[in-house]
Amino acid sequence: MKSAIRNYALLFFACVLFHVIGTWSLPLIDRDEPRFAEASREMIERENYVVPYFNNHYRFDKPPLSYWAQVASYRIFGENDFAARFPTTIAAALVALAIFAWGSRIGGNRVAWWAALIFTLSLQVFAHGKAAVADMWLVLFVTLAHSAGYELIDAKQTLNSQHSTLNAQRRWWWIFYLSLAFAFLAKGPIGLIPLLTVGSTRIFDREVELGKRFAFVRGIALTLAIISLWAVPALIRTHGEFLRVGIGRHVIGRSFGAMEGHGSNSFVVYLLLLPFYFVTVFVSFFPWSIKLPSLMRGLWQDRKAAVGDHGYNARDKIDMYLVAGTAITFAIFTVVMTKLPHYTLPAFPLLSLLLARQLVASEFWVRRFKGIATSVAVIYVCIALIGPPLIASAFPSRELFKQSENDLRPEMEFGAVDFTEPSLVWYFRSRVRGWMTTLDRDMVKPFMEKPGPRFVIVPAKLAETLFADHPGDWKTYTHRGFNIVKGKRVELTLVLKSN
Repeated sequence: MKSAIRNYALLFFACVLFHVIGTWSLPLIDRDEPRFAEASREMIERENYVVPYFNNHYRFDKPPLSYWAQVASYRIFGENDFAARFPTTIAAALVALAIFAWGSRIGGNRVAWWAALIFTLSLQVFAHGKAAVADMWLVLFVTLAHSAGYELIDAKQTLNSQHSTLNAQRRWWWIFYLSLAFAFLAKGPIGLIPLLTVGSTRIFDREVELGKRFAFVRGIALTLAIISLWAVPALIRTHGEFLRVGIGRHVIGRSFGAMEGHGSNSFVVYLLLLPFYFVTVFVSFFPWSIKLPSLMRGLWQDRKAAVGDHGYNARDKIDMYLVAGTAITFAIFTVVMTKLPHYTLPAFPLLSLLLARQLVASEFWVRRFKGIATSVAVIYVCIALIGPPLIASAFPSRELFKQSENDLRPEMEFGAVDFTEPSLVWYFRSRVRGWMTTLDRDMVKPFMEKPGPRFVIVPAKLAETLFADHPGDWKTYTHRGFNIVKGKRVELTLVLKSN
């Protein structure tokens, strides 16, 4: 027991340290990180923890779990970039623990350590383990649900008493349905993927009594009841808008149309993009993706020899379950028209366990991968320590904020032209109580001529044209940076009127 506690503690704190490095020096990256961070701040300001807002408008994109986690972090660390990202580092570390625990049960300590290591050192996990978004919370609870689902499927009475076996099944049953509920609260219906994985078990194991072990009616009712504790008040307060926009636009809309340029609305391009995730996984799952082809080949091999021709052995069932969860995740996002490489992250714990189980069977690959793991970990740490300070000046929102923060006052109003990214709201609202107004070019001068303190952020060339003869008490700040969303360099000027 002491050894197990030591292992879990070592893994958890090592993962937190690994993911947290650099989170304090890299500005929040448009557009998602500032949206999440600001929505959580506005929850605190409004004392409304049911309906998220961004820049004084409803934010129906995601359910509230990640916002709640950020709110808790703000209470401890204050409202800053580090605090916005810290909950994700905790979630990523907890995913590693969940993988380790599951790996211990299905393959022993070596499989557990390698699976946790493979997941943590995957390129996409390295990036999203630091991001102030909802994905790691989704991955955590989907992984817990997948592991609990497998335990229920594989439950059998051996040396344990019947009473102990029933208690274990009840425990896994509760973990399964509670995890489904929290996965939904993290990122919506996609969190219910483990139900499909469990259902697919009938394809390769027809003897398992799914209905009896999972008690689907009671379990789904429990999941819906937990979700409803938040969803019903949210629907009432928004007069049903949360369902119409949150599900209608951000779930159904993403499925049948590309949102924010992620994918294509052309049917021909859609067909060409069908292999998207089967290609990008070789980057997202790097460096372990070099072993994926041999992993796939190995999974096709017949392993019935251990038990004759009467069915799969325990290892085969585990493989098939992990493959089913991975395939379902990839298949769902393959048919969805909106595509981003990180959407398949919920499958990475399953891929990690599959690869770890194959890896420990070969001492040659274990020795080789030890060197790869050490090298990759050192490279990632160096990138996290050195990279953010080097590129921080390329983020125009934070740099303009740093230049002007001593002149900002809470009662100020502010607007922006052309560059209206969420990062402006996140950084400037840390000093200003008002909301960002999106302006057209012909609205800039009338906006600044209104009474009261205010400022506007415009392209530098436009500022030279509009404010060539600005009053002497006005101040200007200019910065050259990079608009990550649009992939182009920008030069912005902040024009400030203090009264």
